[in-house]
Order: sequence, then structure tokens, then C-alpha cells
Amino acid sequence: MHIPSSSASRARFTTSSLSKFSPSFSLCRTTSSLSQSCVSFVNQRHRSLRFSSALSSLRCSSPRWSHGAEWRSPVSLRAHARITAPFLEPFERKMSSIASEHAFKEILTSLPKPGGGEFGKFYSLPALNDPRIDRLPYSIRILLESAIRNCDNFQVTKEDVEKIIDWENNSPKLVEIPFKPARVLLQDLTGVPAVVDLACMRDAMKNLGSDPQKINPMVPVDLVIDHSVQVDVARSENAVQLNMELEFQRNKERFAFLKWGSSVFHNMLVVPPGSGIVHQVNLEYLGRVVFNTDGILYPDSVVGTDSHTTMIDGLGVAGWGVGGIEAEAAMLGQPMSMVLPGVVGFKLTGKLCDGVTATDLVLTVTQMLRKHGVVGKFVEFYGEGMGKLSLADRATIANMSPEYGATMGFFPVDHVTLQYLKLTGRSDETVSMIEAYLRANKMFVDYNEPQQDKAYSSYLQLDLAEVEPCISGPKRPHDRVTLKNMKADWHACLDNQVGFKGFAVPKQEKEKVAKFSFHGQPAELKHGSVVIAAITSCTNTSNPSVMLGAGLVAKKACDLGLEVKPWIKTSLAPGSGVVTKYLLQSGLQKYLNQQGFQIVGYGCTTCIGNSGDLDESVAKAITENDIIASAVLSGNRNFEGRIHPLTRANYLASPPLVVAYALAGTVDIDFDKEPIGTGKDGKSVYFRDIWPSNEEIAEVVQSSVLPDMFKGTYEAITKGNPTWNQLSVPTSTLYSWDPNSTYIHEPPYFKDMSMEPPGPFGVKDAYCLLNFGDSITTDHISPAGNINKDSPAAKYLLERGVDRKDFNSYGSRRGNDEVMTRGTFANIRLVNKLLNGEAGPKTVHIPTGEKLDVFDAAMRYKSAGYDTIVLAGAEYGSGSSRDWAAKGPKILGVKAVIAKSFERIHRSNLVGMGIIPLCFKAGEDADTLGLTGKERYTIDLPNKVSEIRPGQDITVTTDTGKSFTCTARFDTEVELAYFDHGGILQYVLRNLSKQ
Repeated sequence: MHIPSSSASRARFTTSSLSKFSPSFSLCRTTSSLSQSCVSFVNQRHRSLRFSSALSSLRCSSPRWSHGAEWRSPVSLRAHARITAPFLEPFERKMSSIASEHAFKEILTSLPKPGGGEFGKFYSLPALNDPRIDRLPYSIRILLESAIRNCDNFQVTKEDVEKIIDWENNSPKLVEIPFKPARVLLQDLTGVPAVVDLACMRDAMKNLGSDPQKINPMVPVDLVIDHSVQVDVARSENAVQLNMELEFQRNKERFAFLKWGSSVFHNMLVVPPGSGIVHQVNLEYLGRVVFNTDGILYPDSVVGTDSHTTMIDGLGVAGWGVGGIEAEAAMLGQPMSMVLPGVVGFKLTGKLCDGVTATDLVLTVTQMLRKHGVVGKFVEFYGEGMGKLSLADRATIANMSPEYGATMGFFPVDHVTLQYLKLTGRSDETVSMIEAYLRANKMFVDYNEPQQDKAYSSYLQLDLAEVEPCISGPKRPHDRVTLKNMKADWHACLDNQVGFKGFAVPKQEKEKVAKFSFHGQPAELKHGSVVIAAITSCTNTSNPSVMLGAGLVAKKACDLGLEVKPWIKTSLAPGSGVVTKYLLQSGLQKYLNQQGFQIVGYGCTTCIGNSGDLDESVAKAITENDIIASAVLSGNRNFEGRIHPLTRANYLASPPLVVAYALAGTVDIDFDKEPIGTGKDGKSVYFRDIWPSNEEIAEVVQSSVLPDMFKGTYEAITKGNPTWNQLSVPTSTLYSWDPNSTYIHEPPYFKDMSMEPPGPFGVKDAYCLLNFGDSITTDHISPAGNINKDSPAAKYLLERGVDRKDFNSYGSRRGNDEVMTRGTFANIRLVNKLLNGEAGPKTVHIPTGEKLDVFDAAMRYKSAGYDTIVLAGAEYGSGSSRDWAAKGPKILGVKAVIAKSFERIHRSNLVGMGIIPLCFKAGEDADTLGLTGKERYTIDLPNKVSEIRPGQDITVTTDTGKSFTCTARFDTEVELAYFDHGGILQYVLRNLSKQ
């Protein structure tokens, strides 16, 4: 390969700024090429940053949300930058000059329009004339294009480009590369702490004697408010309005804070509450697929602070979840350091059988990939079966990448993608540009043409015809159970010892019946009785086939005279207003309403634990009789304690199956043999009587899902809503912290921070705060749901005059470190070995032997000057991308976590907060080493960062004479730089302040 020569003595820039369809010039919304390159970092190997003076000119003011504008792309809404002509002309001249010096200027190629003229220019992969590129997976080509376009020989070097081109040889070697995403995506639960951190960094910058205005996002940031709405009101025609009113009452301060952030930070767009779920909005509206920015074309890419950001992979956009801390650094121009991933090629053949849904498919794929092992890898789907999958089906599979452990589940762009783009309101010209660019740059798959074999790290294959109807549970997404085996599996779970597939119910208790009165009506619950049935979650509500399928099940049930029992809390939370429109267009919403599935709001709701309270009579029947009650939801997570504190069995299912199980009233049923209920004619009604055929569903989809629905929905979103529009916010660029606020509080991360890095640290004579087994999730570490009335967080709120009814959720209070630190390890289903298997948010204070709340024990250790560590098993930190699962332990005083393995994002978050992640050696864990957690631990680390290597072996000793070797999971040189500085944000702050 010929790489054009260029000087490595100074930064290079490209001439792009973020604009999607509109030709308007937008300076504020700069691209990953321009805005990231406006900041020059010294080569990452030197572990320091150096910024270009060009940054100081990139200060502007523009509208962050355009109310009442005509329908336009999300970027053209930001294209009203108020820039004077005298500034613009020299800026353009400078950018033109810089572009001419680009390291790969020789492959900058024109892309002609079919009718004459050109779409723009692009960095052409074919122009490199390197045969290795033809064998690269499509997902790796996106990394390659980004590296070429951003190559400035500081942040991204020509050596980095060569590493990616030679992916086939380098991917097994854990080679480090930088990556610059085109944009960052947030939701409100992760967005509030991100904006809190940015506001706090402005204060810290001022305290360091530098300019607070240096703290501004340098890449586009889209924040969708979707995680706050709770199902307080269900089974009511007014549920949407009432739940939204309660949402604003509870979260007014948070929402005003986010609105303030969008007005004072450049490049930040906030989508108001009530608009939809972040990933569906991203799929239907925010996703660009290809950017055309001031004449430079390049692929869209995104990192998001929600782990299900991967849903956009179904659209052919490279996207994945990162920790909030890592996302904040990306916003501030820091290139992401990542290990060049292996890519699993997943071949799909055949087509789904009648009655099988996309949800059945994704649960099958999840189980297969979990078994194969794909943590830290990309999965790329290909094969003739791709043509049989709709875009929505692909997005469903991509969405659950975190559940099967992959960084991405990628579907390259093909004709199906283009059809979806047109369906969702993207213009013909835009779709034509996307196709032309991707074909020209060898990133488009045309299954009508012969396919060249790609090199993959490993291979899997699935015949779609082999997929069976299934659900997953009762405690993990990858514990798939076929529908035909569900009854037997349920009874096995009742018998098995307590664990992921067990409840250890004594034989004499298995047939227990709890009778009670539900608003004067006789009612009863048994083990397996369904008390929550929720059509919810980004995974499924973006898919018309399963949503309309649910409507058809409800219609058939109504026609036959079946009704869902009134004590089951049913709900429907669409991912966008488009779903409501096609349910109404099809005439099926009325049947869902009759079965209790009225629309409750536009957000994540039950899937993230915002299921609201159960009726008091139901809750009492469960607790007083120790009933193993069930929830069935069309979600992606079903970890213990997440959905609702009183539902110990939680099953993931397709929306039609949610309706079916609600009608049956129990998961203890064999749908093949047992009737769901009795019809109005007195005859038994079976599952097969209410289940629609694929042809029925396809016919309704064809007639009900229309392009104008998407255009109209997102036109309405741009106008906001009256409650949001009326929120008044201050205009000061520094935030005025209210010490009495229980929602927004200044965090302690930068307290007493100096310009000199503190350097690495070891751990001496630390106590074990908690000793865990396998599969401790971020829900265990930092719950998002209800605040228990007896918890330290509840005590804190009560002491500050907050009534119990106003506690809201942990997720809504992530802007307050005092609440969140008290909520760390506060999950009521937490199992800590120090308590001999007893479940609850407690631990043993080793010096005294007292059983305390985890927060109280940690504070006692901290006040006495003792370090603490956490012991854990495999898959520590799995589940949602949750920065507070690292921030909380940091503030509690945890110095290190020693585990068998870590979930990718959580390990990164630990590093970002300056916590040492250590892995036991293969075949070893706390049990095999004879560790009880009552020892004191010393971790021997060099005191100079230059003496530490990524993946280095580290010796751990105990006061009982044991010694064992662990692997330090600092995976890159850049992560070691973060550790040297005490965390990623401190690293960025110190370097920005030196500008």
C-alpha cells in the first residue's frame, strides 16, 4: 500500500462540519473530522495531549432546538449558527489550506451525481489499491475510513491506518487503535450525570486558572429524554397524559437542568420527553448512515451512553455503548482508544417459519453467541437469509448485542436498508447519495451480485427455519426456553436450588394458592401468576410486525370473548409516535385497549424498572404468601430486582406473547396442550386460536405503516411540547449549584485537584467490602429503579424533607452523588458471600463483625483510613452501561475489583474512575484460592506509570499468607494514562487547561 507522505510535525485538519441533508453551513455542529481535529493531541504513546490554537476560534451560539420549524433533518435544525462573514471567510481559507495537507489527500475522490455534478468528495478505500481491504469485514472498513479521514499523525497516525488494513493479522494480537465516532448519543438517566460532570469540569477549569469555556462538546451530542416516565397509571385512556404530568412534576428540576445544558454547551441537542425511546428515535430520525458535510462524505458512526446504542447497527451505522465517563471524554475531543476487535461472521440462511417472530430469533441468536463467546468482538451478519429479514428485524437483533456480549451486531447496508430509509422519510436524493457513496467505497452489499468472501475471526451459521417460538428467563436474557418446554422448565425452576434457574420452593408449597379481594372482586395468585405484562422496550417497539402482531392477538382474543384479569398490570409504551399512528391506522389499538394495554407513555418504562407500584392488594398477597410472581415483558433485560421488587420471575417475550401470557394469567402453562381460557361460547380457547399467521401480519404491516407517519411524527417532535417549552432556565455559563437540591449536586471528583497527576497507586491491607459470585450486573451495583424505604438513600431524602411518594427512582437522581453513593450496592436481590448467601444490600464490617448497609460499612472503613476492594466471579458488571456502577464504588472508597471476568463497558468505566480492575488467572477464583473475603489484601503496583504495561501480571497478597497472581486489565497505554491521572476526566481537564 502506498501511503502519501506528510509532515508529522503539526496537526492536520479536514474540511467538514456536521450537516445531514441541509446545505446550510453549521459551524457549531462540527463533524468528527473537523471538530475532533480542531484539537490536536500528542501521539497517544506519549500519554499526553496538545491542543491546537484553532480551537479557541470555535466558539459560537446557535439554537439548540428549533420549535415550530418546518420538518428538517436533526442536523439542519442546528444549522442556524450566527457567524459573521468577516470570520467565515478566513476560516474557510484556513480549512481549505489544511485540507490540502491531509496525509491521504491523494485518495480524496469526487463522487459524481447521476444527472451531473457531484455529491461531494470522499476518501476512497479502493484508491489505496490494497488487496487486503477487499477481505476486510464491512464493520472494520468503517474503522479504516475513519482513521484515514482523521489521520493527522497526532491523534491518528499512518501506523494506525496500517494496523487496521492489516486487520487479518493484527486482530488476534490485541493491537490498540484510536477511533473517532461521528457523534455521541445520550439518554436522560446517563445524560444528566454527563451534563453534571461537564458543568463541574467548567468549575474545575476555572479553579485551575483556565478558561471554563474550554469545556464544550466538540462532537455532536444528541440527548433523548426517555428514561423518566413511570407506569404510575395503567389501564386508562388518560394514562399517557397523567403519567407525563407526573413525570414533569417529579423531574422538573432535572429537565430544566438538561435544557440549561443544551443552551450553554455548544453542539448539544435535547429531544424533549414524550418523544419516544432514544434508540427508536435514533433509528427513525437521528441516524444519517452517510454524512455529507460541506462536500465531504463519510459513514455515520456513534457511541452512546446506553448499552443498546447497538440498535443502530441494524441500519448499517457503526454504533455501540460506552460508559458515560468515556462518552464525556469523546465529547471533549478525546479519541477513543480501543483494541482492534475480532469479527465473528454470522451467516443466516433460509427464512423464519410461520408463527415465529423476530423476538424468537434474537433470543436464539443471543443464546448462540453467548455460548460461542463474543465479548469485545464485533459480530457481522451476512448470507442469503439477510434478504428475508426486514430492517426492523435486523435492528431487533442488533439491539441485544449487550445481551450476547458483543461490542456490535452489525448489518451492512443493502437494498433493505435503502427501502427503510425511504419509508422513514429520508429524501430520495439523500438515499441516492447514501447508495452511491457506499457502493463507491465498497461498503454496500448487493446480494444480486457475486459475493467475495470476507475474512472473519470465526464463523457461525443459523438456518432461520430452525428458530422456534421461545421466551427467556426467569433471571437472565440468555436463558432461552422454547415455548413447548416452558411448563416443564418452570416446574424445574421451582424445584432447583436458588440460582439463575432456581427458586427452591418446598414441594408442599408448590401448589399454594393466595386468595384475596381485588377491589371487591375475588382474585387469586399462585407461583408463576403473571402480575405485570408490559409491551415495552426499544428492542421490540420499533418493529411493526411484532407490535401489530400483538394487536392481532388482542383482536382475536376479544372476538372469542377472552379478557385479561384486572389485577394484572398491563401496559403499552411505544418507542415513538409512529407506533401509535399505525396501531390506530390498523384499527388494532382498540382491541389492545380492551385487554388493558392502553398506551402509558413514550419511553422505556417497565424494561428499566419504571413499572410503577402494583395494586396494594396484589402486593400484599405476594408478600404475605411468599408467592413467586411473574412479569412478562417485551424487553431486553430481566435481571433480579430490575423489573419490580415483587416479581422474582421475569420473562422476556415478543409483544404478541406478552398479550398471550397476560390472557393466560400464568407462565405455568403448556400452550400446545392447555387452554388459555374459556370463550364466550363456553368452549376452551387455545393458543393456536389467537395466534396470527405471518401472512396476516404482513398484510396489516403493508397497509398500516406509511412514510407520512414518520414525517409527521418528527415534525411534531421539533415543536416540543407546551410543558417543556415553558421551562425557564438561567443563561449563566457556569451552573449555580443549589446545596439543598436532591436531584442536582456538585460531585466531588475534582475536589483539591492540582495540575500534577497523582500517579499510580497500589493497595495496602485493604478490607473486602463485598464478596460476590458470578453475573453481578450493573443493576446489582447501581440500581435504577425504586428507592427502598429502609435504604440509606431513603434516609438521606427523608432527612431533607422529601416525602416517600416523591422519592422517584435511583435513575432519576443520578445527578446527585449523595443519593447515588448511598444507592451503590443497594439492590435488594444482592447476594454477598460475606453474609453466607443471604440476599440484601448488606455486608459485614470485618473489624467488628457487624452487619451493616453497604454504604455505612464503606463510610466506616473510609473514616478509619482503610482501603477496600471487591471480590467477584465471572461477568462482573454485565447489563446496562451505567457509569454510576463505577462512580459509586469510587466514592465509597473501593480501590480495586478482583474478578474472574468483566463486562466490556464496565471494565472501561472502572478504569475511567481510577479503580484497578484485576482478573484472576484462568481456572482460579476466590473459592479455588480459598479466599473468604475476611482477609486483608495488598496489591503490589509500581509507583511509576512507565513501569506498568497493559495486561501486566500483578501479585496480590493477604494477611493470612496467601499470594496469587492477577492480570491488570488496563488494556491500552491510554488507559494507563487515565490511571496515572486518577481518571479519564482528570486527564482531559489537565490537558485542556494547558492549552
